[in-house]
Order: sequence, then structure tokens, then C-alpha cells
Amino acid sequence: MELAQGGHLTHGSPVNFSGILYQPCYYGVDVETETLDYDAIEKLAMECNPKIIVTGATVYPRFIDFERFRKIADKVGCLLMADIAHIAGLVAAGEHPSPVPYCDVVTFTTHKTLRGPRSGMILCKQEHARAIDRAVFPGLQGGPLEHVIAAKAVCLREALRPEFKDYQKQIRANAVALADGLAKGGLRLVSGGTDNHMMLVDLTPMSITGKAAQEALDDVGIVGNKNMIPYDKEKPMVTSGLRLGTPCVTTRGMKVPEMARVADLIIRCLKNIGDSTENIAERADVANEVIALTEALPVY
Repeated sequence: MELAQGGHLTHGSPVNFSGILYQPCYYGVDVETETLDYDAIEKLAMECNPKIIVTGATVYPRFIDFERFRKIADKVGCLLMADIAHIAGLVAAGEHPSPVPYCDVVTFTTHKTLRGPRSGMILCKQEHARAIDRAVFPGLQGGPLEHVIAAKAVCLREALRPEFKDYQKQIRANAVALADGLAKGGLRLVSGGTDNHMMLVDLTPMSITGKAAQEALDDVGIVGNKNMIPYDKEKPMVTSGLRLGTPCVTTRGMKVPEMARVADLIIRCLKNIGDSTENIAERADVANEVIALTEALPVY
């Protein structure tokens, strides 16, 4: 998936080894729906004749149809890989379709929605196991981090608990509520909403950049990050979008009622970017409300 339309840096970007060692062919989203156009992807695959199709994204708020990708891969006779770094926890809890039945290789980090240590894992069909093991060691790694391996075991044990499923379900409910709150407040969401844990706000109607939005939110104690939107006209270090997600606030114990409040705080902050006395006073009020909200739901 093209980096500027939601893909990840490691998926063939020319500045990453994956774009230096391999010859990538990029697919993106439909200009109108801002969702994956599987017919266009199939057409591109037939033209490029790839050895592997990589699915997954760093900012794509909708479900990914792994079964359709499998059909495309079979049609061109290539391998299929899914990077589910962002959605691994949702997949484990049944809150997002699983790529495992359809993909030759599945990779993911363990520190995002899976809520484990900063690390990663590779799943694959048996026929690829030896090659992947050899690529990891001795190909890429010299010494394993035993404490991280132990932490991942704990992480996976927790993912088997009913409470983990409840947590993931709440993440999605919170994401929908936050997206609804932002939309009702006048913000435009890329693709119109979310199916997972994240959303991408298009800031062009507000005439502010992602960079300005991120810095303003940082100042009031709200963490988000600037991000390109599909077909963005701004530079990658400026952007026209703001990426937001709900795993961390859900971990704090926030639920749907709090999402309405968070949406209001974000909107008030973004509508008061500027140096006027009124803008500064409103942002100060937002910052105080953020402190009050987080102190009521501390992280232990």
C-alpha cells in the first residue's frame, strides 16, 4: 500500500530497505470512497506480476478483506503477506477479520493493540518456516532478548482471557464514539468513519495543517500525530491530516461517555489555534479539563 495513502514505511518505501532491495508496485485507495479498491488492486497485480503481495497499513480505518487479497494472489500465482501490526489485538479478540487462514506470512508488533512489550512476531505456513527462521537468525539477529520473549508469552496469555476480548470490544466502541463526536463537531473523517481502533481526520476544511494540529494538541496534553491523507497536497512533514486512536484511553478506563468529552476537547483546541487572547484562554481551559479527566482515570 502506498505510503502516502496509508501504507507503512517498510512496505516498499524508497528510503527503506524494502524499497531498495525490492522493486515495489504500489496500490492505494479510491479517490471517492477513500477505501481499498480491490478491482483496481487486482488489475495492478495482473500488470505487475508480483512475487508477493503485502497487505496492511499504518493508517487505514476500515476492515481489510484478506480473503479478496488471497483470490488476487492466487490469480497471479504469488505469495500473500499481511502486516497486522496495528490490528493484531483486534484480530486476536475477533474484532477484525483474521488474515491467518488466507496468508502465507503474517507479521505484527506486540506493543500496539496487543498491548505487550515492544517487539514483534512472524507467523507463517510450515513450508516457509525454515527460511524465515534462518533469515531472522543468523541473518538479521545476533542475540535474542530473553526477557522480551518472556514478556511476549505473558502478553499472549493475557490475550486469551475474556477480559482481553472485552478490552478490544471497548476499543472499537470508543473509536466509533470518538469518530462520531468529531464528525458531529464538524470535522471530516477520511472514508467517513472507522471499523477499527483508529481514525484519520482531514483538516483541509479547517485550513490548518496536521503539524499545527499535532503541536496544538500536544500543548494541551492530547496526543495525536500528523499524518498524510489520501492524495494529500501537503508535504509529508507537514500533512493535512491527524491520526487518532483509542487503545491508550481505553487502557485508562475511558468508555463511550468519555469519548464525547475527548472529541469536544479536540475540537475546541483545533478551533482555537492562534495567538489571540481568546484562543489562548480557551486552550488553557482545555488543558485544565484534560488534566482533570486524566487524574480521574490514572494509569497504575
